[in-house]
Amino acid sequence: MNLRRTFAVTKRVFRDIKNDKRTIALMFIAPIFAMFVFGLAFSGDVENVNVVIVNHDQGFQMPNGENVSFSDKIISNLDKKVLNIEYMNNEDKAVEKVEDGKAYAVIVFPENFTQDAYMGITNSGIANSNSTQSSSSINNTQITIKGDESVINIKNTILGTVGDAITKTMKNEGINSPINVNSDAVYGKNADFIDFFVPGIMAFVVYLLTTLLTLLAFVGERTSGTLGRLLATPLKESEIVSGYAMAFGIIGTIQAAFLLTVAVLVFNIMIVGNVFLAFFVVALLAVVSQALGILLSSLAKREGQAVQFIPFIILPVFLLSGVFWPVEAIPTWLRPLSYLVPPTYAVDACRAVMLKGWGILKIWPDIIALVIFAAVFLIIAVWSLKRRKD
Repeated sequence: MNLRRTFAVTKRVFRDIKNDKRTIALMFIAPIFAMFVFGLAFSGDVENVNVVIVNHDQGFQMPNGENVSFSDKIISNLDKKVLNIEYMNNEDKAVEKVEDGKAYAVIVFPENFTQDAYMGITNSGIANSNSTQSSSSINNTQITIKGDESVINIKNTILGTVGDAITKTMKNEGINSPINVNSDAVYGKNADFIDFFVPGIMAFVVYLLTTLLTLLAFVGERTSGTLGRLLATPLKESEIVSGYAMAFGIIGTIQAAFLLTVAVLVFNIMIVGNVFLAFFVVALLAVVSQALGILLSSLAKREGQAVQFIPFIILPVFLLSGVFWPVEAIPTWLRPLSYLVPPTYAVDACRAVMLKGWGILKIWPDIIALVIFAAVFLIIAVWSLKRRKD
């Protein structure tokens, strides 16, 4: 090997990089951007979870005449940074909030909660001699959480927050009362993390592949002259973009079907709702993604420059769209940006359909958002082709 010729090749590579300011910028911006994204992604805790508290407890008058309410003390010890608490008296209407997606859980304190807790304390010393009475009081001293268990992270956060509040209350009172927490699933009963994960990864994969394929295809056609020849024909720019939209909508649906088949056969995931509605959502996301790919292609002159967009296509969606963790785990100040990322709506809709059994009447806000993104991106994509033609 001739070192002189080797160094000549190295020199040429650096000379090419020097002449490509975009590559120079990417060499420094992309690592910083990636570190920023992953640092934020793995440092966030679940916060601002909407819950409803229904407190039927009337308190209890102790033998010394003092009125005590263990339920109020437990509620006061709940972490308000984690839970956004709303109070209601009607348990059925509170559960409707969970069913409509306006809250993640209803925390129910039963009537005579404090009395049963106190009886559990006083009976603990005679548990062996009066096991029936002790068992009865223990069974009655429980908090019921009726919640959406399809999002495992949020379910565990709510259970953990309530458990911490009980422990803190009992420690402050200097007692050891047998208070249990009973979980009653409104949605997602027996759901595992894979059930939460698969709908998100379906949307993420379709978004990623569709955007990249369209981006590389358009840049390739532009550099080869194929796109110029197409634009020289009677074909209109809107017809080209619409043709791509239809093609990648179909491809996205096929990809989603393939992923879902593997998930069902290999991982036995939970599917409650109509999968065809989920496929429609994914197809709509594919239309949005191909329009985005066409837009990005107008900023790249060759395939090498197109590849430079990959970190900026993947990382924001990785962080903001709720694919791998719920939006509630994203830092509060960054959370509004989640709703500027199209996959956020597709992920939310797919999970609602597959894990909650929701129909189009409940996921229509997500569908409207995707339609708006699709319309705006398609119009701008057509405009970018017309501008390049002119």
